[in-house]
Order: sequence, then structure tokens, then C-alpha cells
Amino acid sequence: MNHHGAGRLSATWRGLGYLLGGLGAAAVALFTLPVLVVPTRARAWASWHRRRAERLLLLPCSGPVRAGPWRVLGWLGACVVSGPVCGLVVVMCAGNALTTAVTVPLWWALPAGTRAGGFAAGVPLTGWGTALTLGTAQFACFAALTCWLVPPLARLHARGCVALLAPSAAERLTRRVETLTETRAGAMDAHGAELRRIERDLHDGTQARLVAIAIRLGVARELLDEDPRRVAGLLEDAHACTEEAMAELRAVIRTIYPPILADRGLPGALAALASGSALDTTLDLGDLGAVPAAVETVAYFAVAEALTNAAKHSRATRTTVRVARDGDRLSLEVTDDGVGGADESRGTGIAGIRHRVRALDGTVRLHSPGGGPTTLGVSLPCGS
Repeated sequence: MNHHGAGRLSATWRGLGYLLGGLGAAAVALFTLPVLVVPTRARAWASWHRRRAERLLLLPCSGPVRAGPWRVLGWLGACVVSGPVCGLVVVMCAGNALTTAVTVPLWWALPAGTRAGGFAAGVPLTGWGTALTLGTAQFACFAALTCWLVPPLARLHARGCVALLAPSAAERLTRRVETLTETRAGAMDAHGAELRRIERDLHDGTQARLVAIAIRLGVARELLDEDPRRVAGLLEDAHACTEEAMAELRAVIRTIYPPILADRGLPGALAALASGSALDTTLDLGDLGAVPAAVETVAYFAVAEALTNAAKHSRATRTTVRVARDGDRLSLEVTDDGVGGADESRGTGIAGIRHRVRALDGTVRLHSPGGGPTTLGVSLPCGS
């Protein structure tokens, strides 16, 4: 079977499952209508239907239905009517094909009255020749009708469901405001945590070394005329402490804005991450164009954290980093061949990536089934 035929067969199976499920759901809704008219239950029922429709149409899940009660009740009425109609069409087409496939080899066991009716055009079944020719022809007709009719009918029904339950302009605006409020709150929390970390690093590290340098220099000044050899040792210690303080300052600065981004840009910085990774890493870079500095920083840290996670937790041997620009969006994808099962609740650094990305109104997608592979996808706005 070629690719087109396999795709048609898959679409037919998915459409059959969707429409037959809709038929059963319509029957349930018809008998439990007094319960479903309660707004909260109606929304839950509608959310389940919309998720089914979105899966059929390969659309991203849009979350619970938040439409007003009248719109949900209107959809419920349409569902009770359209579900049985579409489902009965499926039963007629696929049911006849299935019945024919079962009865052709068993025509001889049928009652005489049924056998006389034949499969088509009232022609009686008098032998294997009639059964095979008429049965095969009838099966082919109904199977072809099923493959031709079911997929577009299922898509039409699913699109109607999504359209009827789609949020209005006011609802989209409300959801957008809620999302922005949540992301901004997360950004403020992340920003506060970052400031506290920088303050702690400077206080516990750099400041302590500067105090030690000042003490050594003060003692050296007091002993300058009395003990030159000890002064020389103190100056040597102060010099070593100065170099250590400078190294710690550079480390703190790198966590704020990596200097390699300023020196080599995002492509060069990502190439350095790939070459320095503990795993065999392949970098696939598209034409990125001009990327804002804030987006460069988040992209750099997201890739760095993902590569670190893969090396520490996934037991992977290879990773692939893909970075591309699609209009005003920058897309990152880091894939490893490890054991999968990544869980951001276990402190694997993914939550930190999500906070950084959401602060710029970006999105994070994690797919890590047990057994692998793990794919971390990040999408960032980088338009003007």
C-alpha cells in the first residue's frame, strides 16, 4: 500500500471512530439532557467534544470551553441533531460493508428466505459464484463509499464543533489578559529570584574576596617599613585574591548576559554550546536574521539548560539542536536519544526555562514519553 492509500485508510479509521463516538455521545446527551443543561456540566461536556474535534483536525488543544451558557446550550442542541445524522450515515456505509464481508463466506448457512433475497438487485444466491461476485461487488461499493464519505464528513462535523465552541472576541481578550497577567507575575518572580541569586553570589563570593584584599593591603601598609618580606607575601596573596574576584565577577556577568553573545552572536554562541557539550551534538541553524538581545539571551540559556539536562538525566548519547526563524517567531528544538520521562516537577531545570520563555510571551513544549526520545521545543517572538 502506498503512502496515499495508507493515509486515506488512517483518515477513514479516525473518522469512523470520531463519528461513531459522536453518535454514542448524542444518544447519551439525549437521555441525560436535564443534567447537561447545568452550565458547568454543559461546559465540561463541550470541552470533551472540542478536544475530540481538535485531535481529529490535528489542532493544538485550546483548553476548557469558556463560552457563555447560551452558546454552549446552542452547541448542545446542534450536537444532539448532527451526531445521530452523521453517525447513521457511517452505520449505513461501514455497516453494510462489514455485513457483506461477514456474510459472503457464510451465505450457505443463511436461511433460505434470506438467501433468496440476494446481496444486490434482489438476485438470489444460488451458489458460490453468485455469492462471491455479488458480495465482492457490494463490499467494494460500500467500502469505497465509506473511504470517500467518512473522512470529509468527520472533518466537517469537527470544524463545526470547534467553530461553535470557539471563544468570542471578548473571551479571547479576557484569556489574553489572564495569560499576560500570569506570565508577567512569573517574570517578576523569576526576576526577583535572579536578583537575589546575583546578590548572594556577589555577597558570598566577590565581596568576601574584596574584603580579604583590603585587609591584606592594610596590613601590608602598616608593615611596609618593618617587614618588607612579609609585605611581599601579603601583596602576592592580595594579587591572587584579586584574580579570583575577577573570575567570580566574570562568572556572575555570564549568568546575566553571556559575553559570547556580544562577541559572536546567537549562531556563534550556540555553536560553542554544541561543541562544548558532553554529548555528541548536531546543530542545525537556519537563517535567523536580526534577533533582539533579550530573545538571544533566553534562547541561549534554554539550549544550554536543555543540553545540561540531557547530559545529566537522560542517559543519552546524542542530541540535536535545531534553530530556525519563521516570520516573527524564533523556534528552538532540542532532541536527545535518551530514556525519556522528563518531569519538570523534579527540578530538572525545565521550569526555569519555562519562566524565562513565558516572560517574553513565548511558549514551551515538552514531549518526553517513557523510553524516549525527549524533545524540548521553544517558540519566542522576535519581531520588531
